Amino acid sequence: MIYEDIVKKAKQASKKVNTKAIEEHLAVEFDIEGEGEGAFYVELDKGMIDVQPYEYYDCDCHIRGGADVIMNLIEGKLDAMVAYLQGQFRIEGDFDKALAFAKAVKNVVAPKSRAKKK
Repeated sequence: MIYEDIVKKAKQASKKVNTKAIEEHLAVEFDIEGEGEGAFYVELDKGMIDVQPYEYYDCDCHIRGGADVIMNLIEGKLDAMVAYLQGQFRIEGDFDKALAFAKAVKNVVAPKSRAKKK
């Protein structure tokens, strides 16, 4: 997977994040190591989410790891605490903010029902 595809997938995944699960400003920089190497950030603030392909110099924390692990984390497919304890990724900075981010991505917004009305 190339860097541009990773950022594109992160932007798509961010649309499902329950931004109401985060009450304070939160900025996480993701540093992809290995294939698709690069940095991007996810910022949550006041019910909004923004994903950009840049470094965020004043971020709350950095999450560093391989592309597959980072994408599974952002898509809410990975138990962040288990993966962290297994050494699948590293956290630098505010550990509590990293856990708050992991909680927000696990708490995705349910898709709207398409049931027909009778």
